Amino acid sequence: MSNHPLYEMTDGQFQVVYDILSFTFAAMAASTVFFWLRLPSIAEKYKSAMAITGLVTFIAAYHYFRIFNSWVGAYSYPAAELVNGSMFVGQPMPTGTPFNDAYRYMDWLLTVPLLLIEIVLVMDLSEAETFTKSWQLGSAAALMIILGYPGELILEQSKLGGRWLWWCFAMIPFIYIVYTLIIGLSNATNSEADETVRKNIRTAQYMTVCSWLTY
Repeated sequence: MSNHPLYEMTDGQFQVVYDILSFTFAAMAASTVFFWLRLPSIAEKYKSAMAITGLVTFIAAYHYFRIFNSWVGAYSYPAAELVNGSMFVGQPMPTGTPFNDAYRYMDWLLTVPLLLIEIVLVMDLSEAETFTKSWQLGSAAALMIILGYPGELILEQSKLGGRWLWWCFAMIPFIYIVYTLIIGLSNATNSEADETVRKNIRTAQYMTVCSWLTY
């Protein structure tokens, strides 16, 4: 758990975070059910990847549930007051219970490597190469998350520049992942006989890279 300060919140700000976390948890949980229920109708070649997809959303749902509970525990509302015949509730205030934002990194530490392994599993690779690439990409992804977290813990205004140092460290495995997905595995991607599958794999590779840039 990081030692982040808790800031004063308006009711609107608190409710926006509350509703987004609730919505995301519901979406991830529902996706897990859908992916796993669809497994029997998936071609044998892609069943492992589909099972991992459900595992990723299950892990994400669990962590969003924990984040949701941590958020609720970090703030509380004062007792409602009767004013001119109407009940009014004041603004939420910190309870003193710290909000555990480390849940995000625990989630990424598990789901990010699994997302890469999922892509490798749907590609037309030999069993040995599938195993090797899964370990290489999964380990690089875990290292990227681990190297990024110390920067998250730097909060003092005078030391914020240190975040860039950890960002640079985390970018090393990230660049390796991007190179492997886009260039290193390009021959395997292009060798896929089914054009639709080939396009979908390429789309998944680029979407993975682009979505991670938002972090």
